[in-house]
Amino acid sequence: MNATLVPNNSLVTATPEEGRQLAIKMARLVIKATQPDEAVRGRLREVYANDAAALIQIGHVVALEFATIAAANGYWRS
Repeated sequence: MNATLVPNNSLVTATPEEGRQLAIKMARLVIKATQPDEAVRGRLREVYANDAAALIQIGHVVALEFATIAAANGYWRS
């Protein structure tokens, strides 16, 4: 896979909101890198979309990405 896993090669964002959006994007890119077959991802989406535990786990992955981004941004302190 030739996808860029860190968009713009930086974790620096102007605001926490931008950081959260970047975290979601990075989590999605990890899924795409792990399962590069779009058809398979499409079939699996229906499974996890109806599984509360899977959805909670997705939230956990995004939270971990966000924690990394927040640390890289000094928690948006000047």
